[in-house]
Amino acid sequence: MTAQKPAGQGASTTRSSTATTVTTSTTGRKPWKKKTPVEVVLDQINRLKDDVAKKEEEFKQAKRQLEKLEAARKVLETT
Repeated sequence: MTAQKPAGQGASTTRSSTATTVTTSTTGRKPWKKKTPVEVVLDQINRLKDDVAKKEEEFKQAKRQLEKLEAARKVLETT
């Protein structure tokens, strides 16, 4: 006794895979370009620089907020 798939399941799988192929080809994506190891490292450096700059800005904002709250605490403690 061998289990057989219903005919409807195989057809739906084929339809969904062709639908995804059509949608990816119509999005107009650029063709993939292989990067050299040097380009990969340079991209990593640039991403890390951007991340550090973003975190420094967040740190500055948090530090300013802390200074404001410390000043408010001093006011509250004096009263």
